[in-house]
This record gives sequence, C-alpha cells and structure tokens, in this order.
Amino acid sequence: MTNQFERLQKVIAQSGLTSRRKAEQLILDGRVKVNNKIVRELGTKVTTSDEIQVDNIPIEKEKLVYYVLYKPRGYISSVKDEKDRETVIDLMDDVKERIFPIGRLDYNTSGVLLLTNDGEFAHLLMHPKHEIEKVYIVKIKGIPSKETLAQMRKGVKDEGDILRAVDYKVTSIDRKKNTMIVQIKLHEGKNRHIRRMMDQLGHPVLKLKREKYGSITVDQLQPGKYRSLSRQEVHQLTMHATNVKQ
Repeated sequence: MTNQFERLQKVIAQSGLTSRRKAEQLILDGRVKVNNKIVRELGTKVTTSDEIQVDNIPIEKEKLVYYVLYKPRGYISSVKDEKDRETVIDLMDDVKERIFPIGRLDYNTSGVLLLTNDGEFAHLLMHPKHEIEKVYIVKIKGIPSKETLAQMRKGVKDEGDILRAVDYKVTSIDRKKNTMIVQIKLHEGKNRHIRRMMDQLGHPVLKLKREKYGSITVDQLQPGKYRSLSRQEVHQLTMHATNVKQ
C-alpha cells in the first residue's frame, strides 16, 4: 500500500489477517482501532502512516506475495494440521511472509495450488460468483457411458449439494485395466467436489490432478516446487474475477 488513502477493511484484508468481508464485521463489532481510537465506520480510509490494531494487536503490514505451488499428493492444503500431518506450508518454509492456500486440494489430490498473504485477493478468487475456471485431469474406475458422463453437466445430488461440471472431455480409455481418463472443468469447488460426483455416478476417482487454475498451470514445475506469480498473472486473475462479478 502506498501513502494514498485506502479503505480500512481493504488494508486489514491485505495484511493477510482475514478476508475483506470478515474485516468489515470486525470493524462493525468495534474490534478495530486506528491510531488508538475504535472505528466502526466501514467507509473509513487510512494511509500507511496510520497505526491499525485488531483486538489491540497491531496488524503486520507485509509485502503482498503470490505463489503457485505444484502440490504433491500426501500434503494437507492448510497452514496447520491438527493431526500433525505435513502441510503445503512445509514445502515453502523459506517464504518469510505468512502465506495461506487459496482454497484447498484434497490430501490425495495434486496440481495447481495458489498461496498468498493477500486476504482480499484470496476472497475474490474463492467467491463462487466469480467463476474462476479450474481444469482437472481425472482417472476413474470403469468406463462410463456417454449418458452417465453427460450427467456431470446436469448435476449430481450428494449430501444436499448439486455437484456439476461446466464441461468434460474423455482423453483416454484403457479397456484392459477398465479405467478412463477425463478432463473436467469446474467453476465452483465444493468440498471433494469431483470425488463425490464420480462416486455418485458409480465411477470412483483413482487419481486426481488440478491442471489449471484460471490461466495458471504448473507446466514448468516439479511436484513440491513453487514459483512467484508475475504481476501480469495476478492482474489477469483479478480482472477475470472482477469482470465476471460485474
């Protein structure tokens, strides 16, 4: 943030503390101070010279960073794990900023995972209305019919959710091993979305990789490795979400 005025909730979100929406609630609840005075107005604007506290603790004004990690299987998409399993943060222990994953990939799912300390950016990408396209390569058990595959577009009910794919494409069939590989595109991403959807269709997932998140891939990375997103990549993701929203 420069010396120009910014909305208070935006500054709190950019610190990585929480999302912009939750930051707004913190302000309304009287838990935010600016220059040692409680502020409850959402329209309040601040600069870098202002001291901001949440629950009497000064927020850390970190440099905003954005990464893409090639997540391997066997890692939790979280900052910490209550079962003390390895997390994606363990793969990035040389990053000084307090980063966190944007959304999740299952323990046994590999591929593109974005991480940042920018709460507003993370909230923007994760909001279901913004419809960021995500592409997965899925190996499934059995060889479903065209009618069964078409059901993915219509939607499959599971535990009160409607799980659907925006599009799909069969990339290979192995009749000897009785398996199929399908490319599946999603806009939303409910918990274990593809695994639950394929279970309901009677073709359990054997292997799952997220190949693409918006325009971001891991083509130049090995599993467990990461790189910084370029300014252009961050801008493209932001504009994509913003344009869909409008």
